[in-house]
Amino acid sequence: MTVGRGNVVALSTSPSPGAIEPTQVTPAPSPLRLALRKTVEAMGRPATELIDEIGQLGLFCLDVLFWLPRRPFRWGQLARHLRDIGFGSLFIVALTGVFTGLAFGFQSLQGFRRFGAEALVGPTTMLGLVRELGPVLTGLMVAGRSGSGMATELGTMRVTEQIDALSTMAVEPVQYLVVPRAIAATLMMPFLTVVFCAAGYGGCYLMAVLREGVDPGVFLYETWQALDPDDFYEGWIKGAVFGLQIALIASWQGFRASGGARGVGEAATRTVVIANVCILVSTYLLAEILDPLIHSWIRFDALGK
Repeated sequence: MTVGRGNVVALSTSPSPGAIEPTQVTPAPSPLRLALRKTVEAMGRPATELIDEIGQLGLFCLDVLFWLPRRPFRWGQLARHLRDIGFGSLFIVALTGVFTGLAFGFQSLQGFRRFGAEALVGPTTMLGLVRELGPVLTGLMVAGRSGSGMATELGTMRVTEQIDALSTMAVEPVQYLVVPRAIAATLMMPFLTVVFCAAGYGGCYLMAVLREGVDPGVFLYETWQALDPDDFYEGWIKGAVFGLQIALIASWQGFRASGGARGVGEAATRTVVIANVCILVSTYLLAEILDPLIHSWIRFDALGK
């Protein structure tokens, strides 16, 4: 403070040396506010984690798409995965198809008998198989067998640092490990779907003709009359999409595995669960998309009516 002429007093605003400035104390939040904040965070955490997972999967798919046309092409890896996915899943797919056809045909026959339309059990079963049951159940079987195997193999390579070793040797892991699996699964799923539908129709024939006494000529003729080529197209397209989904989800989970053997097992479990849910959700979406694209303007009659 200084005193000048005219008794004017001026206060100095600069702190004196050694003075301690007062600190502003923030009041602690109330317990109710803390509890409300934790509740909101707990409710929103699953949604944020789901969005994060979807974003990571989308980036992984873009990475696979980027490396898909790049050379060198891994023909040896592609052939190995074609054999593992196709031939390795053949028995379980055929076995599931036979008993699906037996059960579906038996239940359909019991319903048609109430209206005297036993001859329709063949076309009804075949339509259900080629459009929906064939690709969906084939996808579920392949996801349980080949999808979990992909996730386990890649997860083991991740936790043992073999994937990091590939990067060290200037080999792109996505191109070497993921692209051949994605192509193989996409190519083999339509063929496995055909096997499933053929086995299911054979099981339905055995049940309806040999056990229940339906006329075999009528059984086959009605099926020939009812089916069109576009019915098979829908099932094949769905099978290819499901195969791509299984390979991408399995590879993504395998690449993200951590924590040793337990982490590899969790990656395989998540692969089967996520792939099965995606198959069941996408089969409806694909049906809505493909129906106006295929069945509305590509229409053939297998035989003149």
